[in-house]
Amino acid sequence: MSFETISISTDDRGVATLTLDREDKHNALSARMIDELTAAAAQLGADDKVRVVVLTGAGDSFCAGGDLGWMREQFHADRETRMAEARKLAMMLKDLNELPKPLVGKVQGQAFGGGIGMMSVCDVAVAVNGAKFGLTETRLGLIPATISPYVLARMGEGKARRVLMSARLFEAEEARDLDLVAKVVEPGDLDAAIEAEIKPYLGAAPAAVAASKALARSLGPVISDAEIDDTIGRLADTWETPEAQEGISAFFDKRKPNWVTKS
Repeated sequence: MSFETISISTDDRGVATLTLDREDKHNALSARMIDELTAAAAQLGADDKVRVVVLTGAGDSFCAGGDLGWMREQFHADRETRMAEARKLAMMLKDLNELPKPLVGKVQGQAFGGGIGMMSVCDVAVAVNGAKFGLTETRLGLIPATISPYVLARMGEGKARRVLMSARLFEAEEARDLDLVAKVVEPGDLDAAIEAEIKPYLGAAPAAVAASKALARSLGPVISDAEIDDTIGRLADTWETPEAQEGISAFFDKRKPNWVTKS
């Protein structure tokens, strides 16, 4: 299958690199990218030659969250359309979260919003020192609903509450403290750090690795269809609030929303 917004390359060891490939848009998640990532998860999961998948981004950003054009479409859409688009994102994350191969996040740059969701479905993630992160939805009057099951499963409630509501940015070291990433390395050391995560899997039985991952997922925090439906409904409700209308209008108008006060 050919892709426009992502790329996949696989080496002779069976290590596949799945790259978010919209460098000019900071690898923001568009409707097309979400569809292609869903297809890629199915393709990689079914490929017996693939032993490990590395998820990364092209250029200086890992994933800047939602694409502006996609957000503008949601702003003008009806509730049913918004819920359908949110469901596509939720199911893409679910498919990556349940990928029957180890998923290693190679976080070479900043990640916001949906990018944090992408990091959270990785089995392990390594970030470069200097990268910035943030769950910035509340700046727009929205909530990080669709990604929240995966973010909470990764961080735990207590740590997630440090960053889920405030929309503040945080550094790679704090991302490690929050359990969002396992390691922070200098940019020049990132390839070696990722290779160190890959190598043990090449000596492990692939079916046993898949079964062990499924076991961990079954015993971890429940992310059921009902919970996914609930987050989609909460997001749709929030889109209809005066705050969301003001926040997103202000964003596109390049002004501060009416709730911002001087610090």
